[in-house]
Amino acid sequence: MPGLLRGVARTAVISGTATAVSNRVSRRQAGRWAQQDYGQPAAAAPASSAPAPAPEPAAAASMDTKISQLKELAQLKEQGVLSDAEFAAQKSRILAL
Repeated sequence: MPGLLRGVARTAVISGTATAVSNRVSRRQAGRWAQQDYGQPAAAAPASSAPAPAPEPAAAASMDTKISQLKELAQLKEQGVLSDAEFAAQKSRILAL
């Protein structure tokens, strides 16, 4: 039973991270499209501030959870979903937990 719960928890963490990253990428892409619609160059847009910090988890994440999250982030970076800066920010957030 503990193995099942660990697997379910790991899946929930990974899907939550993927959802958060996907939403951020969607917002960024929508902003780029809006800029193109108005004829503004992408560099002229104000840089978005850092995203709101995620609520702190009740307990510290286990090492297995951190490793699985880092692997998921690496896959997203390899697929081109995350930029180097986004990857570094998410990696530091996970390691700080």
